Amino acid sequence: MNYKIIDKATYYRKDVYRRFTEDCKCSTSITARLDVTDFAAYAKQTNTKFYINFLYVLTKVLNSRDDYKMVYRYKTDEIVCYDVIHPTHYVFREETETCTPVYSEYSEDYKTFYKNALNDIEKAKASKEPAVYDESHPNWFDASYLPWVSYDSLHMELPDGYLYFPPVVHWGKYREENGRLMMPVTVRMNHAVADGYLIAKVFDLLEKEMKQFIGNE
Repeated sequence: MNYKIIDKATYYRKDVYRRFTEDCKCSTSITARLDVTDFAAYAKQTNTKFYINFLYVLTKVLNSRDDYKMVYRYKTDEIVCYDVIHPTHYVFREETETCTPVYSEYSEDYKTFYKNALNDIEKAKASKEPAVYDESHPNWFDASYLPWVSYDSLHMELPDGYLYFPPVVHWGKYREENGRLMMPVTVRMNHAVADGYLIAKVFDLLEKEMKQFIGNE
């Protein structure tokens, strides 16, 4: 995995970084509803899985800016930015009511990503091994689907002193509103490396990428 070390002295957010790693350690999150009407229709028309299609678009978006690919290394007090980040997503097991983490490598080529992610999911479903979180994946972000509820807000709490920089993204089931399918999405990031603008930008990019993905733009 390739990465670059961020020079704190020249980091464009250095004053914000200092404030939110020393004075006010905190994270911030935004929940918004995305119109996925055409995106869902595309999945049905092409006989592809909406879940994997959205996971691909989400991962593409988060790889489009360095701000979303940052990791803090506490042992060396360094900020690093990876060239590529990959999604850690989950398979729910009805029999145990637990989730098994699935590690799918990102490929900008959609067909490659789709094939590999589908294979990763099937392997996880077939596995009888207990859920294990692999600590050797530093350049991975959490992507969690909540199929049981179409929520209006979601909050994920992390200890204030823990500088966890990768995005944590949740989305719930979509529901019909005024003839459109609206899906809740929540993006959480550490305030040291992201503010409201950068988190809101994720939603803007998701809307644009979904349109491009289905050929509407």
